[in-house]
Amino acid sequence: MTTSAALLTRANDAGLGAIADKVLARERLSRDDGVTLYRSDAHHVIGELANWVRERMHGDLAYFNVNQHINYTNYCNKFCEFCSFDRLPGQDGAYMFTPEQVAQKITEQLGEPVTEVHMVAGVWPKIPYEYYLDILRAAKRARPDIHVKAFTMVELEQIQRAAKKPIADVLEDLKQAGLGSCPGGGAEIFAERVHQKGFRLKINGDEWLDLAREVHRADLHSNCTMLHGHIETIEERVDHLDRLRTLQDETGGFQTYIPLSFHPENNEWSHLPGPSALEELREIAVGRLMLDNIPHIKAYWIMLSIPIAQLALGYGADDVDGTVVEEKIYHDAGATTPQHVQREELVRWIRDAGRIPVERDTLYNVVWSADAELAPVGHAAPVNA
Repeated sequence: MTTSAALLTRANDAGLGAIADKVLARERLSRDDGVTLYRSDAHHVIGELANWVRERMHGDLAYFNVNQHINYTNYCNKFCEFCSFDRLPGQDGAYMFTPEQVAQKITEQLGEPVTEVHMVAGVWPKIPYEYYLDILRAAKRARPDIHVKAFTMVELEQIQRAAKKPIADVLEDLKQAGLGSCPGGGAEIFAERVHQKGFRLKINGDEWLDLAREVHRADLHSNCTMLHGHIETIEERVDHLDRLRTLQDETGGFQTYIPLSFHPENNEWSHLPGPSALEELREIAVGRLMLDNIPHIKAYWIMLSIPIAQLALGYGADDVDGTVVEEKIYHDAGATTPQHVQREELVRWIRDAGRIPVERDTLYNVVWSADAELAPVGHAAPVNA
């Protein structure tokens, strides 16, 4: 870790001395500080500050898991301007998995040490409530020990509509069927201006936060996200981060923050350029600096590319997600990253970035670590790790 004196000198030279003072004193940054960080061109100093926080919290550890993604349907009636995944029933490429097909997807990976299935999809009002329970049960039947992370807040809003019962009762039903935690997608940008221009048929920011609050009250952890690099302003990004931070103060239920980069291919905003690599790294860093109460920051390699995710481990990120297997949403939007990597590849990428790989489960319990002091007793180190 850079010495605090050297870091403070560089921050002063970059006009970020007051922010560096707060960071080193572990004081919360203000909204104005967030705006300053976004407007500064001192990318590497911002990265150093974020890395200071990252290493104070996690040292050289970098987390990953062995997981798979199942996007169970691309039927959707929200028509978001930035989405390349959605289809209407009958359109070319439209699909909806049966519970048996969900189970088959999981069974196909029984030879891999998968600990998590990540299930998210489009929103379609004609899907019956029992379907959501059935796909959870199917996942658990196929692999009883798997952790099911499923249903964004946007999906939960539709699931509650189908159930016609209070959200607390719906969440209890889902838990009984096998739900273990919730992902963080669908938040987009909380600003109502962007909501109206880009995804007005989807729940708004207040509704997303209210549902996340209910998820946490149901004793379920979740992640949180922000979609960046489209029509949002700097001030709207800062507002989004501050509102996540405020809810985390209240509930403590967010595990990980994931900045999601807008991908412009094959959607209504294809005329927009999308964020640059430097902007993606800054987003990781500002997230780490502003979200002082959220434990983990994820560099989602499937969106960023492997080299940028490696760089992000020095810009505030401490997690790179997992092995994934068959991600559809961002690949439909033009992502060119692999759809599946082997566990040994993730370990190598993390080591090449100068960090210590730690395999985790969904709730950040250590499954295996290259640091022998963290490895669970009796868990053998994997081959080629």
